[in-house]
Amino acid sequence: LPADVAALGYANSVKWNASSAPEKYRRGLYIFYQRTVPYPMLATFDAPDAYVTCTRRERSNTPLQALTLLNDPVFVECAQSLGKRVVEQSGPSPSERINHVVRVCLGRDPDAIERTHLMTLYNRLKESAELDRDSVEKLIGDYAPKETPVIEAAFWVAIARVLLNLDEFVTRE
Repeated sequence: LPADVAALGYANSVKWNASSAPEKYRRGLYIFYQRTVPYPMLATFDAPDAYVTCTRRERSNTPLQALTLLNDPVFVECAQSLGKRVVEQSGPSPSERINHVVRVCLGRDPDAIERTHLMTLYNRLKESAELDRDSVEKLIGDYAPKETPVIEAAFWVAIARVLLNLDEFVTRE
C-alpha cells in the first residue's frame, strides 16, 4: 500500500510495513484490508465489497486499469521478472522469444499479425534504446539476467509490459 494512500486512512492509523525480499515475493492468500483505505488496485479492478458474499463478478475495462497494469510497482516487477525469464528460458532469436513470451502469457502461439506487431515493437525499442540508456537501466531494475546485455533484456521487459496489459491476459474466459 503506497505510503501516501495509507496516510489518508482514519486518523492516519494505517501503518503498512512492506516486506523485504525474499518474504516480499511469497505467495499470499490474504491481504491486509482496511475499510477506510481499501487497497487501490482492488478498487480499480472493481473488487466486490469484502463484507458481502459475491457470487459473480462483473467484467470491466477502464483506462485506469490499463494505467495500473503499466505503473503499479507489483506489475512492473512482474514484467521485469517475465522479461528475465524470456531471455533465460527461450532461444536467442527475437522470433523464438516472441513465441515463448506469448505462450507464457496467453497460453497459445501468436498469430501472424501479433508476431508482426511484436517484431515491429522490438525493432522500435532497439532504435530508441540507443538514444536513452538511463531509461533502459530503470526499465530492467534489479532483474538483469546474467550473460545478456541489459539493453536486450530491457526490450523483453517492455514487451512483457505490453502483453501483461492485454485484455486477453487480464480477463480470461
